[in-house]
Amino acid sequence: MFRARPVTALVVGLTLLVACAANTTLTSTWRSPDAQAISLAGRSIAVVFVTSEESLRRTGENAVALNLSARGARGWGTYRLLPAAQSASLAPEAAQALLRSAGAEAVVMMRVVGSNQRITYTPGWTGNPGFGPYWRQGWAQPGNLRTDTLVSVETLVYSLPDAQNSQLLWASTSRTTNPRDINALVTQVADANAREMVRQGFLAR
Repeated sequence: MFRARPVTALVVGLTLLVACAANTTLTSTWRSPDAQAISLAGRSIAVVFVTSEESLRRTGENAVALNLSARGARGWGTYRLLPAAQSASLAPEAAQALLRSAGAEAVVMMRVVGSNQRITYTPGWTGNPGFGPYWRQGWAQPGNLRTDTLVSVETLVYSLPDAQNSQLLWASTSRTTNPRDINALVTQVADANAREMVRQGFLAR
């Protein structure tokens, strides 16, 4: 569960995206059928952004923690408690015990599960096929190619009632188009999940 995944190539791609605004949609969601509506007020919620890149992990966890805290919870990143170098080999039971000993009542786990590009072609002038008109207008309106980067993120929310037990409360997969950077990516994903949780009555307003 805490296995690290390198996302260096993804981050290099994100730093090159400057022209297009990002947007996030949830492509799938799941809610535990017996989970009651919860309030974030005063809750201690740990955040794990799964990556072997420590600087990216800090950025991602801090962004989600700030989002949770803005909604009334006490969100905090786990990068100091569970460094990536140790998390990959740490037993789940030990990880859960550490989180509970630090006061976590729940944990949000997030990881990038895919990144691909979509190329869209917009045709230019399509008028008179004669050589002269085509030559003149073809160069004036040659059409254009647009490349968008689509990043998929998996988000899981577990309750941690004690050091031995846990329950998966929420799961989702999201798609973000042209995220500006890792901070913007995780913030938008957290926002999209929170809005959907409220809409489904899982998260108190």
